[in-house]
Amino acid sequence: MSRPPVPPFTEESARIKVQAAEDAWNTCDPDRVALAYTEDSVWRNRGEFLTGRDEIRAFLRRKWDRELDYALRKELWAVLGDRIAVRFQYESRDASGQWWRSYGNEQWEFDADGLMRRREASINDVRIEESQRRVFGPRGDDERGVDVLPVR
Repeated sequence: MSRPPVPPFTEESARIKVQAAEDAWNTCDPDRVALAYTEDSVWRNRGEFLTGRDEIRAFLRRKWDRELDYALRKELWAVLGDRIAVRFQYESRDASGQWWRSYGNEQWEFDADGLMRRREASINDVRIEESQRRVFGPRGDDERGVDVLPVR
């Protein structure tokens, strides 16, 4: 299975890859998202370590069961060969109605077919009021390809 664009990445092809990842994650569909990773993909997500699509799929189900109304923005930070670094922000609410903004950085490494074989994510969560929200659903056409994330 191939997932273009494939390495080595240019800045342009890396931006396409980052937008595709954002689009997939905004579906909150663990089965769809898991297909972007190799069968033996290795993850670090905060303090959790995962190996393989089945563990990734289960993790994503748990994630989106507790992170309600999830909406994500990713931006390219750097690219080199088969590696891409991104920064991201997402917002979600918990079952009690408390809204959160999560800030993070990810380092990705891809195989020759464009599947992600490694993902390392560092994430911090900040409580926000609903009135402070700024990420609403998937990007509109006017936002695609545009860096929109403020520093804070």
